[in-house]
Amino acid sequence: MSRLKCIIAYDGTQFSGYQIQPKKRTVQAELEHGLEQLHKGKEVKVTASGRTDAGVHAKGQVIHFDSDLKIPLLRWRKALNSILPADISIMSVEEAAPDFHARFDAKGKEYRYRIQTGDVPDPLRRHYVYHYPYPLNEEAMTRAIDYLIGTHDFTSFCSAKTEMEDKVRTIYHISFVRNDDELMFRFVGNGFLYNMVRILMGTLLEVGSGLRQPEDIKAILLAKDRRAAGKTAPAQGLYLWQVFYDEKSLMTTNPGVTYS
Repeated sequence: MSRLKCIIAYDGTQFSGYQIQPKKRTVQAELEHGLEQLHKGKEVKVTASGRTDAGVHAKGQVIHFDSDLKIPLLRWRKALNSILPADISIMSVEEAAPDFHARFDAKGKEYRYRIQTGDVPDPLRRHYVYHYPYPLNEEAMTRAIDYLIGTHDFTSFCSAKTEMEDKVRTIYHISFVRNDDELMFRFVGNGFLYNMVRILMGTLLEVGSGLRQPEDIKAILLAKDRRAAGKTAPAQGLYLWQVFYDEKSLMTTNPGVTYS
């Protein structure tokens, strides 16, 4: 029996999120269905670094599963991609230690969020960016970001539905870059709560629109109340970009943000 670690990418548009849900199309269900076919009807459970919501995309989601098949490592990717639907791709496969755990071994994650500015939404990007037609003060958003860096209780920036009791997280880096009419935001931290990045993004947009001041972030954090923060930004602009499994790579990751 071997434990395999895969990096996967998916277009979240047609999924009801990553995690299996009754009578709904999910990434996990498609993965496990594909593995079941490869294993001739034998059930194979997949564990991911974390779940993503309906409409959220991934470039660097990490999963693991155990298999007794004698497929050469170099052929696993081709075998899985030949079975999986077109909106999921296996980017890499490697053999992991028997005790590797995609979720519990993760040291941090990077998320990115794409926003299209300007008056007219691009219909070809509607599933992959959030169109925000109002003027944005990018300098104000940059100042607001400074208050979010570091270790804080992020209760105000997570869904009230979360079951997680400990809401203290560390954000190492937030930045954004403009490319024509698009802004790409980058969030790197040791962990993120349910809806946390989307609420952070919604709040930063309110700062950029002048509905809040950058200094308001301090009071929002201290409030520890979801009602104190901004709206939850839509799912389609969000991407799980990569998962870190050692603290050195997490702490030394390139602080810049690009579209690659």
